[in-house]
Amino acid sequence: MSQIKVLVHGAAGRVGQEVVKAVCQEPEMKLVGAVDLKVSGDSLALADGSGSVPFSADLAAMLDSCEPDVMVDFTIAKASMPAMRIAAEHNVNLVSGTTGFSPDELKEMQKLAEANEIGVVVAPNFALGAVLMIHLAKIAGKFIDHAEIVELHHDKKLDAPSGTSLMTARAMAEARGKSFLPPAAGEPTPSRGWTVEGVSIHSVRMPGLMAHQEVIFGTAGQTLKIRHDTINRECYMPGVMLAVKAVVKQKGFIYGLDKLLGL
Repeated sequence: MSQIKVLVHGAAGRVGQEVVKAVCQEPEMKLVGAVDLKVSGDSLALADGSGSVPFSADLAAMLDSCEPDVMVDFTIAKASMPAMRIAAEHNVNLVSGTTGFSPDELKEMQKLAEANEIGVVVAPNFALGAVLMIHLAKIAGKFIDHAEIVELHHDKKLDAPSGTSLMTARAMAEARGKSFLPPAAGEPTPSRGWTVEGVSIHSVRMPGLMAHQEVIFGTAGQTLKIRHDTINRECYMPGVMLAVKAVVKQKGFIYGLDKLLGL
């Protein structure tokens, strides 16, 4: 089987740089191009010293010249959506770890996948441990009526609450078939966080952090905590590589890495 040709959108970003490295180390893949607004030259030198690939801010031109099978996107929502529309028009499969998409934008991604007969995988979190955290929280939520989420990220993260925390709260409520109960003191005030399905989500943004989430369940005389800590951005790469391999085989829209793991 021929190698999967990959183009990275947002290649100069922190996660984008990790994706570039990971693709270069994956025998089943070949990096054919890189796109970013912060372009320094017309080629991007590869970290493993194996050479370079074309580098440009012009996505459409790169899609025409590089002819990738998959575009991996790690940018911001306002840059990601226009890029995904362009890639879909070129019949390029999409994998995105960008967060902050609106419900309408997610619906549009599904339409893009169907109209262009491509695969689209979008996940708020590609860390396998974070996906397992959500899975375990869904199980615990069936038995405990009160839950809150504390999510902590670096101070440069733009969206709050995080996409992972929102996905966690909604998945927990869906698994139990109803919302969680509010505190006995009554409806939460704004200082109690953003409430989703009865779950208060507290967001922390400051230097020294990367990506962390703790789901706290409380019931009479006891609490249960499920926590995931991201140590570095390398943790996302096994999930991203899994998605790239899957998206060329499975057409349509997939939201969440759990679908690919069979959870």
